[in-house]
Amino acid sequence: MQEPIISIRDLHTRYGNREVLKGINLDIYPYETLVILGRSGCGKSTLLRHLIGLNKPSQGDILIKNKNLVTASEQERDNILKNLGMLFQGSALFNSMTVGENVALPLKEHTPQPDSTIKIMTRIKLGLVGLAGFENFMPSELSGGMKKRAALARALAMDPEILFCDEPSAGLDPIVAAGIDHLVLKLKKAFKMTIVVVTHELESVFLIADRIALMHQGEFLFVGTKQEMKASDNPFVRQFLERRPDDDEVDKDKYLKSLVGTL
Repeated sequence: MQEPIISIRDLHTRYGNREVLKGINLDIYPYETLVILGRSGCGKSTLLRHLIGLNKPSQGDILIKNKNLVTASEQERDNILKNLGMLFQGSALFNSMTVGENVALPLKEHTPQPDSTIKIMTRIKLGLVGLAGFENFMPSELSGGMKKRAALARALAMDPEILFCDEPSAGLDPIVAAGIDHLVLKLKKAFKMTIVVVTHELESVFLIADRIALMHQGEFLFVGTKQEMKASDNPFVRQFLERRPDDDEVDKDKYLKSLVGTL
């Protein structure tokens, strides 16, 4: 069996008395697109922050190519993170820098390449995402979809083995969102990357995913292929797929008892 490129083991995250991640386990395999799906507040963004090294979990391990991101030294952690690319939900471009300068920034910070080489590499990455000739534009001069593409070019600057995408189509109209989804598919084929996408957009999921991990209240309720998800009889999976709202009916007696602390 293929060895996972990322292994998440017994991962817990606690904020005070609140447990956000409840001992989750997950394997992510080379060259697949895995979508972490779930409703707002389920813990998927917290998990993503752990995977890209922004926050440490309360307990557990994250192995990336057999290197433990949680226990790594600062130098080891930096070496691990150099192999990762990140597309942030809000694009996170630096508004004081041109598009080209934004894309070139990781190369300037982490490689010894001369400026002339970095300039060529920047143009190549912008061309790959359909922004050839836009290197001198400011982020404020771009549409929402173009900002996403520019941020994607920056995420690809270091030719990462693993690309993380946080809500790549959020806030975009359906046509532009579909364009971003197809671009992710194209880049996966071109670069042979492992891609991890966090989203709640079902249309995107069924277009780009090889496998889906559905989170609910800090746990994975389902991990499998699109076909397996569609065939699942798990009640929450069915509710999510069928876009059914929660039952709003409240047990009045139970609610009143909870208020006075008799439960």
